[in-house]
Amino acid sequence: MTILTAALPLLGTTDLAATLAWRKGTPISAGQFIAEAQALAATLPAGGLPINLCQDRYLFALALAAALLRGQLSLLPPNALPETLQQVPADSGTPYLLGDDPDFVSPGLPLLRVQRPTGVHAAREVPLIPVDQPAVCLLTSGSTGAPQPHAKRWGPLVANIRSEAQRLSQLLQRRDLHGLTLVATVPPQHSYGLESSVLLALLGGATFEAGRPYYPADIAEALAAVPAPRGLVSTPFHLKALLLSGVELPATELLMSATAPLSPQLAAQAEAALQGQLIEIYGCTEAGQVASRRTVQGDIWHTLGELRIASEAAAQGERYIVSGGHVVEPTPLADVLQLHDAHHFRLLGRANDLIHVAGKRSSLAHLNFQLNRIDGVEDGVFWLPDQPLDAAESVVRPVAFVVAPKLSAREIIAALRTQLEGAFVPRRVVHVTELPRVETGKLTAATLRNFALKTLAAQQPPPGPTDDLSVPLTIPTDHPAFAGHFPGRPVLPGVVLLTLVQQVLQQRPTLTSALGPHPVIAQAKFLAPVGPGAQLLLQLAPQAGGGVNFDIRQQGSITVVARGQFVPGTP
Repeated sequence: MTILTAALPLLGTTDLAATLAWRKGTPISAGQFIAEAQALAATLPAGGLPINLCQDRYLFALALAAALLRGQLSLLPPNALPETLQQVPADSGTPYLLGDDPDFVSPGLPLLRVQRPTGVHAAREVPLIPVDQPAVCLLTSGSTGAPQPHAKRWGPLVANIRSEAQRLSQLLQRRDLHGLTLVATVPPQHSYGLESSVLLALLGGATFEAGRPYYPADIAEALAAVPAPRGLVSTPFHLKALLLSGVELPATELLMSATAPLSPQLAAQAEAALQGQLIEIYGCTEAGQVASRRTVQGDIWHTLGELRIASEAAAQGERYIVSGGHVVEPTPLADVLQLHDAHHFRLLGRANDLIHVAGKRSSLAHLNFQLNRIDGVEDGVFWLPDQPLDAAESVVRPVAFVVAPKLSAREIIAALRTQLEGAFVPRRVVHVTELPRVETGKLTAATLRNFALKTLAAQQPPPGPTDDLSVPLTIPTDHPAFAGHFPGRPVLPGVVLLTLVQQVLQQRPTLTSALGPHPVIAQAKFLAPVGPGAQLLLQLAPQAGGGVNFDIRQQGSITVVARGQFVPGTP
């Protein structure tokens, strides 16, 4: 990217009398915004590193602009949890918080409550920001859970938003985005929420509404409260809930969606209900916004501006690199693509969500896409356990969790059979009232795993005293096998568990006759440690060939301690 100037304007408009934002039904001009940002900037501590926690979109934008004018980098965390804020990088200054929640309690960091400055007069010119100035640092949780920083400089950030604004204007057949008012359901601290609501107004010529509606009625009310033409910046999760709610919606010229692929059916329903064009944005925190598509016109994505995508060989197969335009350094993408040329591609799924079942390969994104396009599924997700949930199974099978009050599990499975290979059709469909999605509609792998384990454990039937094949076991705290095994962390040896299984088998005449007088262990796996006082559940499953599978779990949980098989032996 070639920068021909050393500084670029804070706002993309020169008409300082034009409305930049709507807040509580009141318009705020571009000139008034600049004056308020300058006044706020004068109050910020020198040499500080602001962490912008403002939930009001206007106050967020005000704090962001003030930090830019002060020459400070704004940190944008994924949440305001104390453990997140205590891990923010502090190598660019002394961290302090900018917030607007009167009930928020700071976790030991200085807190400046952001309010609109009073007694200021509208500015008459737009300030310039150096193109090389660090502007924002998005913090996303990596695999370790620690926030991972991704800093953006002002010049590339401006180029990114200009490319997006140009593409949207082309698709909407407009000269530019001036006069289009954006209502967003996505928090401004998220890269998509930042770029496609706040910055699309500041730099792309649009206007934005200060709120962040979440529920369908609130979204409809926020749209109706701003003048047409309108734009809705949302996610597949929010759009689906909005359409299912049946609330009356005002005409909305532009619908934007990101964070997950949208089905053509849902896109068509959204366009019909809101009488506008639905445009999806593809991107990532590392590279920013990369491409767009009009979903109802096909599944091909078109890169923004001068961006190009190429493939290269990698240790684990092919990977895809985006470069040019606002991407200063070639950046790997975390997705698997099918390239048509350097500017057009299909999105096949996340590179790290590919799963293998019974020798077949697919992606969780593809499975979720097919699940959520079923008529009657309000929300749904696939989850692949660490190990088989059925003691009789040797293959790990996916489980589907669905919010689908009008559909049975059998109906959902039947619908999936028409779209998926048999290996990926779930043997178990679990109905839930809701999924634990975050504000952007995303569902993290760790959150889903915890939710799945807890939900499945709650569905485990309690052991019955007359159930001959399901036997509770209690491991005494003073069992002699714990002595010296291991010092400081007593663990029951696997051989003791096998002995317990044999003792139970000997008390079941039907099973002992099937195994014969000399049963042998065909296989055994020990998957979790067993300590003193453990409450276990042994489940036995006779096999047609004469063997008996056993499965030992922790009571009230799906955690498998051990599993294996006894078969008839010879003398």
